[in-house]
Amino acid sequence: MRLAAVADIHIKKENYEEDIRRFSTVNDLADALVIAGDLTNHGLPNEMTACLRVLEQIRVPIIAVLGNHDHESGHQDELAGMLRVAGVHLLDGNCFEVGGIGFAGTKGFCGGFSPHELMPFGETGIKNFVEIADREMVKLDYGLAQLHTEKKIAITHYAPIKDTIVGEPEAIFPFLGSSRLERALSRHKPVLALHGHAHKGTFSAVTQDGIPVHNVALHILRARKEEHPFVIFDF
Repeated sequence: MRLAAVADIHIKKENYEEDIRRFSTVNDLADALVIAGDLTNHGLPNEMTACLRVLEQIRVPIIAVLGNHDHESGHQDELAGMLRVAGVHLLDGNCFEVGGIGFAGTKGFCGGFSPHELMPFGETGIKNFVEIADREMVKLDYGLAQLHTEKKIAITHYAPIKDTIVGEPEAIFPFLGSSRLERALSRHKPVLALHGHAHKGTFSAVTQDGIPVHNVALHILRARKEEHPFVIFDF
């Protein structure tokens, strides 16, 4: 199986014809496409309409999670519905299987990385913040647990490890991901974890357990001078 992956595509209405030309090449190059969040700029339905005009040209299965930009305007449920009606396999604590490969995913959340991750102590606001991060970890854990394929792939928007956000200012590391997500990876041992969000991060690293993690943000793929607006993984 050949898997194409990208994140942070931020489709704009004025660019959709060029995006159709570039993204539709995936039909000849891969058996499935993963989009690890941030399909839109401000999470508006008209932005998702423009995005779907691009995605409807793609004939291979599309597996996606939402990103923080897709939540920006509070229309995330409507956007999720639009994607599902269009046939996109949107993951939010659930899973999907194709070609003998199992996919599980969720948006994820921030909170920082061990041993300096934020803990649920003190003000209610801090505890609520950490509760959101914990819920996202549970959703990823649950999705991976439902898979019975030999090979599993985890998809999040936020980073599960610090090493793939290196390149961003250290001051914002706690807002780019959470070690809680890595715990779900450690329990279920996927063959690959994909995320985005950190546009200036690092393409490839591994967890403490040796699980490959790739930051497939489009900005990083462009910096790597990828021929297409996605990267290909072979299984």
